[in-house]
Amino acid sequence: MQTIPFDTIENSPIDIVGALDFDKRKKGISPRRLPPWTRSQVPEFMNVMVRMPSGVRLAFRTDTTCIRLTVQTARLVVPPLTPPPVAFDLIIDDGEPCTQSHDAGNSLILDPDKPGEFTLERGDAYDVCFDGLDPKEKSCELWLPADVLLEIRSVSIDQGASLKAPRQTDKPLWIHYGSSISHCAEADSPTGTWPSVAARLGKMNLRSFGFGGNCHLDPFVARTIRDQPADLISMKVGINIVNMDSMRERVFSPLLHGFLDTIRESKPDTPILVISPIFCPSAESNPGPTGPGPNGKVATIPGHEEIREGCMSLSRLRELIESVVEIRQKEGDRHLDYLNGLVLFGPGDAADLPDDLHPNSAGYRRIGERFHKAIFAPGGLWHP
Repeated sequence: MQTIPFDTIENSPIDIVGALDFDKRKKGISPRRLPPWTRSQVPEFMNVMVRMPSGVRLAFRTDTTCIRLTVQTARLVVPPLTPPPVAFDLIIDDGEPCTQSHDAGNSLILDPDKPGEFTLERGDAYDVCFDGLDPKEKSCELWLPADVLLEIRSVSIDQGASLKAPRQTDKPLWIHYGSSISHCAEADSPTGTWPSVAARLGKMNLRSFGFGGNCHLDPFVARTIRDQPADLISMKVGINIVNMDSMRERVFSPLLHGFLDTIRESKPDTPILVISPIFCPSAESNPGPTGPGPNGKVATIPGHEEIREGCMSLSRLRELIESVVEIRQKEGDRHLDYLNGLVLFGPGDAADLPDDLHPNSAGYRRIGERFHKAIFAPGGLWHP
């Protein structure tokens, strides 16, 4: 086989879609989903999520019959839970995904009693092989797993096979920003995240800024979105603010305005959709923060009422988000819309919310299908 080593991939015909930066290591490169200038501003925990390649894929054309991706991965393991296999998806000519799953690689064993501490359990690098492919030239997208830290060691194809840059696409470029419920680490495969499901159904070219636990309207994310090309932008905000109790009413609405103002600096007419949180039982009427309970369910943590003025429940957050959008619409923003997150996943979907916070794979697929119907499908908000 002919091999493209990690240190030449950036200059090869392969396009690593969705990566704006790379960590360059002795044996490989690791994609990052924010640009280099943000590094000094990204908090430590968020840095882990930026390095997880949710929505990132390798795009190229080739007539090979076998594609081999050599990688090292690191799964986050929270005892006593057993992590799922690491899944990779190959899509050829916009067809159905073919999935390869592996249990190899490193594991980072987190200590539930000591946040931020972990033990590294080392494993070997491994090959992800898709073989038996049609020898004709084809467009390939190799989607990387959403839920691991990943290092690309090399890409190999048949000896003598062609390797070309992907064709220019006429698919609208859609940027989506959100929390773990947009990062979708619980999805069963990379194309099972709800933004990926919606993008495939709607024939959109996705760029994913879903960062587990870290959707806090950070200014460096707003500037990143402002500076990226986009035909459509959506942002699903609110749940992490309740999870961490990171804002009060006094701060939240001005920050949401400011985030939108920053994007509008370079995109005055780009359609923007602001989505409020999906259903989360314990936080609907109670303010955060939230934490894991003894039964494995996420629940709000009671606080001292005398210091909780301005704390927000999800019900209140939805009201504030809708109000911000309405104010801006009245001031003349004709390209800004609001979607209530309960339309995507509401109380009737609770059976697919195993920990009372994150949907399972079936729940994520349903969110993607409902988003497509509401936004991209005929009669939807953004259907041409």
